[in-house]
Amino acid sequence: MRYVDCAAADRRLMAALRDCGSEPRVAAAARALSFTGEHGALWLAAGLVGAVADRERRGAWLRATALVGMAHLASMGVKRLVRRPRPELPAREPLVRTVGRHSFPSSHATSAAAAAVAFGALRPAARHLAPPLAAAMCVSRLVVGVHYPTDVAAGAVLGGLAARLGARWMNRGRGWMCGGAND
Repeated sequence: MRYVDCAAADRRLMAALRDCGSEPRVAAAARALSFTGEHGALWLAAGLVGAVADRERRGAWLRATALVGMAHLASMGVKRLVRRPRPELPAREPLVRTVGRHSFPSSHATSAAAAAVAFGALRPAARHLAPPLAAAMCVSRLVVGVHYPTDVAAGAVLGGLAARLGARWMNRGRGWMCGGAND
């Protein structure tokens, strides 16, 4: 059996993805995702748009949006407990500034995964649009150089788990989960 240095692999993968940010269009896209994902803003706004546009499921959209917000807050709490410093790459400055100094877990990834799971349960369109956008949001945190891959993975797991645990509350009293008879 071969020993794998997970910390070294984490740094190598992060450095490789950060190097993708040297391409101007990739850097611009990653910066835009980073900006719109700050404090879960993109996902909270999307949930509110869903609530306005989908009157039939307004309550579920609002509860799903609340789940995204709660997942984001949970990630910030974990971040304060773990206190892992943000990565520093020699000769590669981050492409964005961050609000906080701690990186584990990625709150951007947490809110993105929570939105993909929660919103995806409400409408087929959300089920097809949210996951690729959430994945792009997660990768963008590596491209801008402010997270390790394990930060992003942990954030995605936390967000997805939070949304799954809240699914019953989100859809309380309804028989129309995405893919159901009333879809």
